[in-house]
Amino acid sequence: RNRFWPVLAALLEEPLPSSIEEKTGLLLRRGIALWDCAASCEIEGSADATLRCHTPNDLRPILAAAEIQGIFCNGAAAWQIYHREIEPITGRPAARLPSTSPANAAWSQARLEQAWSAILPLLEAQSNETRNGKTGSPALL
Repeated sequence: RNRFWPVLAALLEEPLPSSIEEKTGLLLRRGIALWDCAASCEIEGSADATLRCHTPNDLRPILAAAEIQGIFCNGAAAWQIYHREIEPITGRPAARLPSTSPANAAWSQARLEQAWSAILPLLEAQSNETRNGKTGSPALL
């Protein structure tokens, strides 16, 4: 089972969302845009190492529509696609976070939470801006 939602919920001190509506609500409340680097691909199970024949997503529309302040990639495969194929088009670097995939069993939930806490300063800054009446700037995961 992928640990993305448990990690995100723990970091944000939110209840674990289960429905699509709850997940969407959490993302919207916290100013997080969620998008995949690969529009399509072939993959076996959840092992990123088996990912091949991918087509990168064009992130320019979302970057143009939202004031994205930080881009974070969930795992090495997403970061490699972003860094090699999307970053040259957008000119926006991304930070690589450890994969929340069950295939990344070497990383415990606690260790993932510690590494993923890198997103918190950006989200806290956005929350402060929102409280001060400014438009929040989301993070792209």
